[in-house]
Amino acid sequence: MPNEQLPPEQRREQAEDIRRDAECDRRLAESARTDAERFRELAEEARDVRDRHREALEEVRQEQERLRATEEAARLAGEEARAAADSARDATMEAVRATADTLQATLESMQSIEEMRRTLRDIRDLKTSDAN
Repeated sequence: MPNEQLPPEQRREQAEDIRRDAECDRRLAESARTDAERFRELAEEARDVRDRHREALEEVRQEQERLRATEEAARLAGEEARAAADSARDATMEAVRATADTLQATLESMQSIEEMRRTLRDIRDLKTSDAN
């Protein structure tokens, strides 16, 4: 039955039903807008968290790079120290050899001097016995 043919009471009820449906739809639309706004805010917060996380990861990456550079510098310094220690050891061994050579030459000189003394004593003893 078309609306004009309905009795006034039924038309009022139908109009009231339409108003109630419209009010319900309005509330649903408002709730949907509120939910959409909440989801937008959550998405924004998630982007902020993601950006902070990305920045933290970048800081970690940079720190790892700095550590790698420090490790490389320490490794190079260790190699240089090892080479310096080897050079110092070689120089020390050379100095010990030179000292040993000097001591050997000194010993030989002292032995020659001692032999000369003995010879001089023997000569003196011979002169003394010839004179007697």
